[in-house]
Amino acid sequence: MIFQRAVRREFSQSAAGVFAALFAIMTTTQLIRLLNDAVRGYVQPEAVAALLGFAALNYVPHLLSISLFVAILLSLSRAYRDSEMVVWFSCGVPLTAWVRPVMNFSLPLVATIAALAFFVSPWALSQSAEYRDKLSARKDASQVSPGTFQESAAGDRVIFVEAVADDTSYVRNVFVSDTRSDRHSVTMAATGHQEIADNGDRFIVLLDGRRYEFVPGTAELRILDYERNAVRIETRESRGIELTPRTMPFFELLAIDLPLHRAELLYRLSLPLSAIVLALLSIPLSFVNPRAGRSANMVFAILVYLVYNNLITINQKWVESGKLSFAGAVLGVHLLMLCLLPILFYRRIAVSSFTRLSR
Repeated sequence: MIFQRAVRREFSQSAAGVFAALFAIMTTTQLIRLLNDAVRGYVQPEAVAALLGFAALNYVPHLLSISLFVAILLSLSRAYRDSEMVVWFSCGVPLTAWVRPVMNFSLPLVATIAALAFFVSPWALSQSAEYRDKLSARKDASQVSPGTFQESAAGDRVIFVEAVADDTSYVRNVFVSDTRSDRHSVTMAATGHQEIADNGDRFIVLLDGRRYEFVPGTAELRILDYERNAVRIETRESRGIELTPRTMPFFELLAIDLPLHRAELLYRLSLPLSAIVLALLSIPLSFVNPRAGRSANMVFAILVYLVYNNLITINQKWVESGKLSFAGAVLGVHLLMLCLLPILFYRRIAVSSFTRLSR
C-alpha cells in the first residue's frame, strides 16, 4: 500500500507539471493567434477570452493524453537512473508488476479523456462557431463607422452613415444599398437607429427618407417616401450554425453511417484508446541505459508517439475516403501498437535478467 501511494503521488506530480507546461504553451499560442485575428478585424476584441476558453476545452483531452504518457515515462526513467529498478529486480519483482499501478493511475484519466472527447470538445467547437456567428451578425447592425461604407457579412448589403451620435443611439444621413437576385434597392434617410424585436430579430429603423427600387434589366422604377422604414438584418443568428461532424453530439454522430461521420467517430474513440495504449507502452519505453545517455529512451518514446498519432490520422483519412472500414481502422492501428507491447516487455526483461546475471 505504501508503494502504491508513493507511485500514484509521483505520477500525479509529474502529470500535473507536464499538463501545466503544455496548457500554458497551448493557451499562449492560441491567445497570440486570436489577438492577431482581432487586430486584422476577423475577431471582435471582446470575444478573445470566450474563444480562448472554447479552444482550451477542445485541446484538453489531447494535453491529458500527452501528460499521462510523459508523466509515467519520466517517473519510471527516474527510477532507472536512481537504481530503484535494480533494487526491485533484485528482489524478484518483474517489470510487469508496474502494469497494475500504471493502470490504476491511468484509468480515471482515460475516462476523463473519453468524456471530454465524446461530449465536451464537440460542444466547445459548436459554441465557438455560434459565438463567432453572433458577433459577425452584430457587426452588421451595431458597428457602423461614420464616413465609411460597411458591407454586411453576407455581402448583399452596403451601409453608409455620415455621422453617429456620441451615445451611438442614432445616426444621421443614412445610405443603404440592398442587392437581391431579383431586384436592387437604394434607401436614403435623414436619421436612423437600431431596434431589437422580442424574438431577437434586429432591425435598422430609418426615419424621413426615400427608397428607390428597380428590377435589373427593366425600366421599372418605384419611388417611395416614408416616415419610418424598418429594415430587417438577415443574420445567421436566427438560422443557427451549420451542424458538422466535428460539432455533432456523440449519440447523433453514432447513428449516422456515412464515411465522414465514421471518420469523426474514429477520431473521438482513438483519443482514450491511444491514451491507455501509450500508458502501457511507457513502461518498457522508460528503460534507461546510463551508457547510452539519459535522453536516449525519450527520443525513442517520442518517435513511437509520433508514429502512433500519424497512423491514427492516416486511418481517419482512409475511413473518410472509404478505403478502410470503421471496424478495421479501430482494430488495426491499436492492435498493431499492442502487439509491440509484449515484444518491448520481453526485450527489457531479458536485458534486466542479463544485467543481474552479469553482476
